[in-house]
Amino acid sequence: MSKLGLRDLEVRGRRVLVRVDFNVPTEEREGAICITDDTRMRESLPTIKYLRDHGAKTILMAHFGRPKGKPVEKYSLRPVGVALHDLIGHPVVFSHDCIGADAEKIVSHMQDGDVVLLENVRFHAGEEANDPVFAEELAKLGDGVYVNDAFGAAHRAHASIAGITKFIRQSAMGFLMEKELKYLQEELAHPAAPFLVVLGGGKVSDKIGVIKALMEKADTILICGAMANTFLEAEGIHMGSSRVERDKLGLARELVELAKQKNVRLLLPIDVLGAEEIKPGAATRHSGRISPDYNIPDGWQAVDIGPLTIALFRSEIARAKTILWNGPPGIFEIQEFSAGTEAIAEALAESNATTIIGGGDSVTAVKQAGLADKMTFISTGGGASLELIEGKELPGVAALTER
Repeated sequence: MSKLGLRDLEVRGRRVLVRVDFNVPTEEREGAICITDDTRMRESLPTIKYLRDHGAKTILMAHFGRPKGKPVEKYSLRPVGVALHDLIGHPVVFSHDCIGADAEKIVSHMQDGDVVLLENVRFHAGEEANDPVFAEELAKLGDGVYVNDAFGAAHRAHASIAGITKFIRQSAMGFLMEKELKYLQEELAHPAAPFLVVLGGGKVSDKIGVIKALMEKADTILICGAMANTFLEAEGIHMGSSRVERDKLGLARELVELAKQKNVRLLLPIDVLGAEEIKPGAATRHSGRISPDYNIPDGWQAVDIGPLTIALFRSEIARAKTILWNGPPGIFEIQEFSAGTEAIAEALAESNATTIIGGGDSVTAVKQAGLADKMTFISTGGGASLELIEGKELPGVAALTER
């Protein structure tokens, strides 16, 4: 890779600023904030361990929630600091602010191997505004060394992600960032064929760039989820009360035509599971094979792929050598609508292909199915994953020091 990595740095005895993605899901239990999924924290543990083992003074910066540039107690990172203490088995000193006299005093007393977690950088409006004054204040806490391990936020041109590097001598990738770039950029640059893409999610409009970019290298693209409704409607199949982007029907037809020009097989669901309502226990029925003559009646909406489509998708997955999955085929959070998502996760787990889960709900789906350890790589980034796959330059990567 062209950017500096963690192993390229001399960190012993130095205060190293590390941007991590600790924006983890939480819930309140008996008045306390509890983390419900610490995956993002665990993924940065190798970077933190390396720094501690090599005698660095590790200063962690992160955001949490959307406090809109001012302190909001429920978005404090203090509970994250407590959880991190348990994960690394070492005290984590918490700073009640991420800049200023208190933070400076805390980091000045650090010993080699110590870890400090700064309070939510988004408690300051300068973070999201990429204010150079705020970025310089953050940079002052370190000794000229910065590590970005926050891939999930790398598509944001914020102060702790991009702006800070202007005031730092060396800026490098952490191990998580390096792994994300390896799989989502390098691995997908020349994927082993057949290269299969499974794309789900809600809107065609959200993934236009991704679809077009993947058509340059994919052999087959399976379109599912609510976005498939728009493609099916564009082919003259009435989708009843299903979610359809009616202003994007022309775009869907253009993408189908583009796939033909690129010699890419673009496959849509051939049957669906319909429901009268989006709620547990709702009445459901299978559509049978759908066509312009046999479609979804009004009052019913597609909530998952049907058994014929599951069989079709399974056969395509079994043939592939490289598979990228981004977006579930159904509303899998509701058990009655989860069969398609579970089937895809199981088919990927059984496959001999390189399996890359491109962030977002697909990650939740494979974990919910208990199959995360069967996947080659699971991305921690949602929007960042999509932008990287689309070929966009991520501000958090572009700002790092060249080798």
